[in-house]
Amino acid sequence: MPEVYVTNFNPNFTGVSATAAGVLRVQQRDLDAALVGHRLPGCETLMIRKAAIAASRTPPAGKPFSIWHVRRNPEMRVAIWARDVLRLPIKIVFTSAAQRRHSMYPRWLINRMDAVIATTEEAATFVPRVKAVVPHGVDLDTFTPPMDRAASWTKLGYGGKIGLATVGRLRPEKGTDLFVDAMLRVLPQHPDAVALVIGRAARVHKKFELDLKDRVEAAGLSDRILFVGELPPEQLPIVMQGISLLVAMPRYEGYGMTPLEAMASGVPFIASDTGYYRAFGAQGTAGTVVGLYDYEAGADEVVALLSDDGRLKRMSAAALDQVRAHHSVDREADGIRKVYEDLWAAG
Repeated sequence: MPEVYVTNFNPNFTGVSATAAGVLRVQQRDLDAALVGHRLPGCETLMIRKAAIAASRTPPAGKPFSIWHVRRNPEMRVAIWARDVLRLPIKIVFTSAAQRRHSMYPRWLINRMDAVIATTEEAATFVPRVKAVVPHGVDLDTFTPPMDRAASWTKLGYGGKIGLATVGRLRPEKGTDLFVDAMLRVLPQHPDAVALVIGRAARVHKKFELDLKDRVEAAGLSDRILFVGELPPEQLPIVMQGISLLVAMPRYEGYGMTPLEAMASGVPFIASDTGYYRAFGAQGTAGTVVGLYDYEAGADEVVALLSDDGRLKRMSAAALDQVRAHHSVDREADGIRKVYEDLWAAG
């Protein structure tokens, strides 16, 4: 029987999905860990919920119970039902990245977890039952620097000689409009640059997306600010190898994985002051943080960096060094494994 059940009930591949997939790929090297729900890239032993519940009736060999590791409200709800209604021998671990107070329903769910892992010290102040602070890490086997960035960008076929990008759902919270505003200031000063908006808009944000496209068209930059949609998970590392700079301008971010994925590809970042971005930046050597909502400052930083090739190369090297030293998914998996072992030891 599996020792750990990692749930993924969201059919869309989100940032939460990406972090779960990265950790699970590492966990499956030395744990009997099963994925429950929707498939994640590179992860084996996929089970449907009914099969996972049936298997959880029997504890794994040598363990008093199995562990369900959940990351979303529906996953917490199912795990609580399995433990408290079906009386299955399981313990529930929840990972929390939110750096703000949860609403009433998630608080009710979180209070019923056996252990909570916070991704930052700040996130830990908003949830109970925190057993460890374990920052998310990036898969350094999936995201790697290219042999030749210019050639990698050309191969993508987006035009221009320099690639900039933002990655995430198209919605106000993610600051897609702030990225567009910044690019409207940057691109006229750098005619060789092309900016990519990577991600899709949910139905409720389609008008938001259309308004952004109209603004880009009105500025005459529809061929240089490209809305490329959501990329398959296996395509994003290829794009990261081609771009020269990641720009993330969210109004709120609980953690924020895209700068780490860029850094692992040898790409520095410019970001608004939210999430865990300031820690990633290593005092400005690997990334630059500007004020929340301040797209003008973000644009100025992009222009300055693109105008100084030596500084850009130094920051690219520092970004790679920083992520390898401090933000690998192997470090995250080790921290999570300790929480599991402590639960099993306590019986």
